[in-house]
Amino acid sequence: MIPQEIIRKKRDGHHLSDEEISFMVRGLHDETISEGQIAAFAMAVFFQGMSMQERVALTREMTQSGDILEWQSLGLDGPVLDKHSTGGVGDKVSLMLAPIVAACGGYVPMISGRGLGHTGGTLDKLDSIPGYNTTPDNQLFRSTVKEAGCAIIGQTAQLAPADKRFYGIRDVTATVESIPLITASILSKKLAAGLDALVMDVKTGSGAFAAEMSMAEELATSIVTVANGAGLKTSALITDMDQVLGTHVGNALEVLESVAFLKNECEPRLKEVVLALAAEMLHLSRLTTSYDEGLAKAEASLSSGAAHEQFAKMVVALGGPSDFMDDYASYLPKAKFIEPCRAEHDGFIQSVDTRAVGVAVIGLGGGRQRAADKIDYSVGFSDVAHVGQKITRGDPLAIVHARDQETANVAESALKAAFIISDDQAKPNAMVLKQVRGDAQ
Repeated sequence: MIPQEIIRKKRDGHHLSDEEISFMVRGLHDETISEGQIAAFAMAVFFQGMSMQERVALTREMTQSGDILEWQSLGLDGPVLDKHSTGGVGDKVSLMLAPIVAACGGYVPMISGRGLGHTGGTLDKLDSIPGYNTTPDNQLFRSTVKEAGCAIIGQTAQLAPADKRFYGIRDVTATVESIPLITASILSKKLAAGLDALVMDVKTGSGAFAAEMSMAEELATSIVTVANGAGLKTSALITDMDQVLGTHVGNALEVLESVAFLKNECEPRLKEVVLALAAEMLHLSRLTTSYDEGLAKAEASLSSGAAHEQFAKMVVALGGPSDFMDDYASYLPKAKFIEPCRAEHDGFIQSVDTRAVGVAVIGLGGGRQRAADKIDYSVGFSDVAHVGQKITRGDPLAIVHARDQETANVAESALKAAFIISDDQAKPNAMVLKQVRGDAQ
């Protein structure tokens, strides 16, 4: 086969065979196909799209470019499950969801990422816990999953390596925003993780990658269809990201909120999303006979303290302090400068430019503007006001956590611009906007 002929075929809108897709992925992985040709292939897919059959083939080939984890040899007494989010502002759901599902009988080897653009990364949050190892060797990873029921770590170089090269090329050729390529990128890593079932959290709104509901629906449908076609039971929830999820944004601050959540100090909107995803995971994996039973079981694991215990086991197993859950506030880094950002007039919070809030956290030093940037884990916003909340002039829109007055001032200006205050009380969106399930579910 000749790469340029396959590129030409896709450029002209024709269907690629499984063999042609396999050839392209092999060349991508062993670098026998040039970066320029891969870029041209990505651009052809960007404009011409891919059928579901092509997406399944691309996903399967990228999965098989590296190691595939197996869990049978550990003798686990429950299914191996995971959740993947498309990213949001204040999205610390994984930190609570993994131990809740573990407490309900699932095993959750959650392979997560770092911050991308204005959205925070789960690994960056966990890095704020002293000693926590987000890059353990495979033996420690497996033993933690077995003993604690969950382990949240970063992607290893051996999982779907073809995707790593492909994503790097897409990132510099303006072809990231392709639903077929996003689908294959996400699912190749999840299939390589050896899962029994996967639930997607596809976010939509001003703080999400899929800002419009139509795009979120297209992405959710693509992932669910392709994953099930590749043999992985998968469903998706489309959830709201038109305001900050929870009340805290910033790495250590989100860990603080997550631990408080596991101690049953739960912000209602965040709790709704966490429990909905947990219920979906439990039902999809047949740990419960219905979604409603899953909700009840997840709620019970939280209120009983069982989920709290699973999180504590994970932290200790991966190198964190043995008393972290009892004394977490003293372990997490604190910003040197903390002050309220006050509203300038009375009214109700009408809307929030959630993306702008995420960008403001990056400006504080809580995210990366370049890949090599060092993160300040202590900075961010706490007690962020929510849509529909009544505000009096001088009330805090949020508490700013900064390294100095200068960056605090810039962040306060960004926050004030992000909040729209009006005389009319707005009704916040529902948290779970839609469920997308496979035909057999």
